[in-house]
Amino acid sequence: MYAFSFHQPETLEEAKRLFGESDDPRYLSGGHTLLPSMKLRLATPSDLIELNAIESLKGISIEGDNVVVGAGTRHGDVAQSADVLAAIPALADLAGMIGDFQVRNRGTLGGSIANADPAADYPAAIVGLNATVKTDRREIAADDYFTDLFETALEEDEIVTAVSFPTPVRAAYMKFPNPASRYAIVGVFVAETAGGIRVAVTGAGASVFRVVEMEAALTVNFAPEAVADILIPDDDLNSDIHAANDYRAHLVTVMAKRAVEKALG
Repeated sequence: MYAFSFHQPETLEEAKRLFGESDDPRYLSGGHTLLPSMKLRLATPSDLIELNAIESLKGISIEGDNVVVGAGTRHGDVAQSADVLAAIPALADLAGMIGDFQVRNRGTLGGSIANADPAADYPAAIVGLNATVKTDRREIAADDYFTDLFETALEEDEIVTAVSFPTPVRAAYMKFPNPASRYAIVGVFVAETAGGIRVAVTGAGASVFRVVEMEAALTVNFAPEAVADILIPDDDLNSDIHAANDYRAHLVTVMAKRAVEKALG
């Protein structure tokens, strides 16, 4: 790593002040992508502003029909939360699938979605549940938040503060994990929400995306057989040493079918 300055502010205001005063700053939460990038010298920030001491970013609360998860909340806390398990068990299940024990006890919701790794799990839940991403200055709808590979609607200095997840009628998440990293080679989140059926896919493309054909089929018949014969085009899907694009396309259908089965209990 190159030399850098490390800061640990205790308030959002202090974090934003430090960001504005630094030459090439980066916010740091869990650090599972940024720190390895720095070790490889692919990222060389002048200042790291760690957000983990800001208590206002942590915690889980119920607000009406929504589960609000603070951006600084650990994956393990989401997985074990009695409130999440009662209201949205699929979200707790998803959080419990992230990485391993060490990752779940260090990684945060905000860090994951700010980085927007194409194989991360939380994007599927955010889009699948039609959640709202809250920042220090605005609220962003799920369908508007993830824009491209490692890209979001966030401004450079904008901080994710929380995510509000509406409680669905039923939902489930299934993924085919990379055996080493446990990132999703393909993950599918299926939810029956107040606004209709949503099917969100992570790991397969450059960013999380919805499968409208599956959503339409499940609206008519919420059953595994409704999606069993729906194949998605593989032209724009990822292809790498872990899985070719046509295999990922096949996995989307398989994981969607399993997610529906799981949602039905």
